[in-house]
Amino acid sequence: MEILRVEHLTKVYGEKENQVVALDDVSFTVEWGQFVAIIGPSGSGKSTLLHILGGVDRPTSGKIFLSGTNVYEQKDEQLAIFRRREVGLIYQFYNLIPVLNVTENMTLPVLLDGRKVNKERLLELLEVLKLKGRENHLPNELSGGQQQRVSIGRALMNAPAVMLADEPTGNLDSKNSHEIIELLKLSNKKYNQTLIVITHDESIALQADRIIAIEDGRITRDEVIRK
Repeated sequence: MEILRVEHLTKVYGEKENQVVALDDVSFTVEWGQFVAIIGPSGSGKSTLLHILGGVDRPTSGKIFLSGTNVYEQKDEQLAIFRRREVGLIYQFYNLIPVLNVTENMTLPVLLDGRKVNKERLLELLEVLKLKGRENHLPNELSGGQQQRVSIGRALMNAPAVMLADEPTGNLDSKNSHEIIELLKLSNKKYNQTLIVITHDESIALQADRIIAIEDGRITRDEVIRK
């Protein structure tokens, strides 16, 4: 079952002689529950693609359908709500709020949405992410690996349709990197989350169900590794 469809996506920055084509007529689909790795050299357009998929940056042209919704037909306010509910974003540098503790950071998207926190889901995520006992710690009281676990918990709290991770292990040592990827794979299987990961790490990419390679804003390879 298809959860994501990208049609002729193009993103252009600047004008005339300063124009840079970050994405050039990109099209693909993603099935529900699939783990997709997007790889490519620096400046290839992969992070731009992730931000557009996540509703953070509007495309110059083209369409994205997520869970049947034409994402960029929505006005900014609708798009912000849609992004909070349907997309879980995980960044390399965690993007946690420094004055909020673990529980507050994890539940922030739910509260911003004006909804009640699912306590059962929160407790389950704290357990799965090995954050029990750290609920009241601030980000600066946590290791890098623990901060990234909090960001994964925050992304999962709303049970989004798709999880998007931008170099989620880029700021971690090898031990923590391995643990974070295992947690993302667990969320992919346990919660049937569709997972799209931007990475330059070939060992991470080879754990995915499918690899999409991007170069100069175009897809150069799209290979299913396992079904």
